[in-house]
Amino acid sequence: MSIAQSLQTLKDSLKASDRMPVLFLGHGSPMNAIEDNAYSRSWAELGRNLPRPQAVLVVSAHWMTRGTTLVNVSAMPETIHDFYGFPPELFAQQYAAPGAPEMAKEVVSILASHHAEGDESWGLDHGAWSVLKHLYPEADVPVFQLSIDMTQDLSHHLEIGRALSELRDRGVLILGSGNIVHNLRAMRHGTPYDWALEFDALFAERLGAGDVRALSDREGLGSLLSVAHPSLEHYVPALTVAGAADPKDRLLFMNETIDIASVSMRSFIYY
Repeated sequence: MSIAQSLQTLKDSLKASDRMPVLFLGHGSPMNAIEDNAYSRSWAELGRNLPRPQAVLVVSAHWMTRGTTLVNVSAMPETIHDFYGFPPELFAQQYAAPGAPEMAKEVVSILASHHAEGDESWGLDHGAWSVLKHLYPEADVPVFQLSIDMTQDLSHHLEIGRALSELRDRGVLILGSGNIVHNLRAMRHGTPYDWALEFDALFAERLGAGDVRALSDREGLGSLLSVAHPSLEHYVPALTVAGAADPKDRLLFMNETIDIASVSMRSFIYY
């Protein structure tokens, strides 16, 4: 089944429910924000097939905190250009979506036991706006971000997702943005590394089997996790999204490819 056919199936299935899906997008290079390629086209097609949310909560690999979980409560979050060495056209990009301060403050309450706090110092980093500009090109859907507490173990991020899952019944689209495999030290042109293919396949197999606990077991994943993720910030958003899923949800994969040999673009949707 092609991506277009899969997304039409998704759209038809969602017509019967007001419950929002949850999705994880492998965002890859910031250049995907401005390039016309298979990834950007798939995100645009996805946006046309998703139900329109009241707000989008983004868990991006690029907002890391230590000892707390921050929720951006800004009325107008700024566009953050958190990269270097790219062309001026990319730095000129703006995504002027409004925030969702009231909903964001409710999320602070929902995550009180996870040391959540409101924050106005952040905005929308490229893990958020590089995909949102294709999903919602008019920037007319309110958006707010949730940080990743890097001091916590992987199971903590599953628990964050479970706590947030109630938002799905309130018109909030939970969007994780990172990469299932992300090792920029090893990037190269050419065929994917065997370890990148192995970890990507392992993740897909265990996610498809509903064994999300295995995906948060750092010891069980062993050295394969370490080589796939020298640091874990791009992996964590996938766990948060998996935690927000319901056992009754169906699972759809998109963009099942490895880019620059060491970055998985695999994306998935629970609906």
